[in-house]
Amino acid sequence: MSREWPQATASVCPVCLKRIPAQRVRTGDAVFLRKACEAHGSFESVLWRGHVDVDDWTGPRAEPPPGNPRCPTECGLCPDHLQESCCVLLEVTGRCNLACRFCFAAGDRGEEPTLAWLKTALRQLAQPGQTLVQLSGGEPILRDDLPEVVAAAREAGCRYVQLNSNGIRLAEDPGYMRELAEAGLSFVFMQFDGTEDDIAVRLRGRPLLALKQRAIEHCAAQNVGVTLVPTLVPGVNTDSIGEILRFAVARAPAVRGVHFQPVSYFGRMPAVPTDGMRFTLDELLAAIGVQAGEVIDAGHLRPSRCDHPLCGFHGDFVVAPAGGRLIPLTPRRSAECGCGGGPVTAERNREFVGRRWQRPSPAGGDIAGGDLRDMGVFLRRVETHGFTVTAMAFQDAGNLDLERLRRCSLHVFDQGRRVPFCAHYLSAWGSR
Repeated sequence: MSREWPQATASVCPVCLKRIPAQRVRTGDAVFLRKACEAHGSFESVLWRGHVDVDDWTGPRAEPPPGNPRCPTECGLCPDHLQESCCVLLEVTGRCNLACRFCFAAGDRGEEPTLAWLKTALRQLAQPGQTLVQLSGGEPILRDDLPEVVAAAREAGCRYVQLNSNGIRLAEDPGYMRELAEAGLSFVFMQFDGTEDDIAVRLRGRPLLALKQRAIEHCAAQNVGVTLVPTLVPGVNTDSIGEILRFAVARAPAVRGVHFQPVSYFGRMPAVPTDGMRFTLDELLAAIGVQAGEVIDAGHLRPSRCDHPLCGFHGDFVVAPAGGRLIPLTPRRSAECGCGGGPVTAERNREFVGRRWQRPSPAGGDIAGGDLRDMGVFLRRVETHGFTVTAMAFQDAGNLDLERLRRCSLHVFDQGRRVPFCAHYLSAWGSR
């Protein structure tokens, strides 16, 4: 299925962050975002390299105009926004115990919020029985009172409470992990960039693999599911994607999935990026197929239907009883089905990830084997050994597309507003 090119949208100047017109331009199989600022010149960023046909991936959907002219500098969920919140991120600290080369939340952002302030914020953001709140930072586990924050989220009515963490304290202090679980923590999004310490040293400044393994064990002991979150940086760990997947699958059901994040250039970054420093979503799809074809059929990874298709993908699987292989629960992607149907609601997407990332009650026990042709055995296996492979390609000042921003379902709670993630953390390259 083909669409007309170029496609008009809007973006920002990476130097001054002024809103400017932009175009998505197709050159052969690749797609670029091109734009020009009257004060700072022309810019181009690669969006798609052509490992998968972009028209087949995005499907025959109409692209509405970019909307509110004040977006993204005064961005919140205005009437022109097209998606509700799947996940609401709440920063609980600006402190961190690492100094990573790449960090969207880098920098001292003022005094740490008090517990009373966080309780008020949680009451404001929570929709009782629905909200998935992600406690983030900085590094949240530097707060000794984080279990109280988790409990406050539950008291406010949050259905799921997610922790975004490097996992260091979870590894070093099992008692703290137990307190978090007892307070009502649902699951952990754990920074995990590879299975070699050299990768951690290059990206995070110190060896971390043994700590990550202990953190996973301590989470499992408290029946708290872990999703591994690799930041993928060309020249550092993009050739480790298969090893990351094998590591994760081998540790199911403690590990519930892998959520890949191709590097974006905002917050702390070592240099203004060239196209060679970017790793596109279709490159990731191709790499999964090449590096982990015996584990996963990448044809079952499908475009996001909650956010814009260029923002991410998802795949729903169950770990085979023999281990080492993922059995798909969703049909293969095909050109005929395009992006796999129309958009889905944020609520539906939230319940999907909540069911998969949260470990079930241990009362029934984990099914290690059994005949999957038996429907009861199969359904229990899906419950205990369900596994997701997902990705999110965050946008920075170079490749920000306001059409994609309007479809965002990951929102940061900021002074009473819900702000799309990439708008909240957007930073000018000229200030570096």
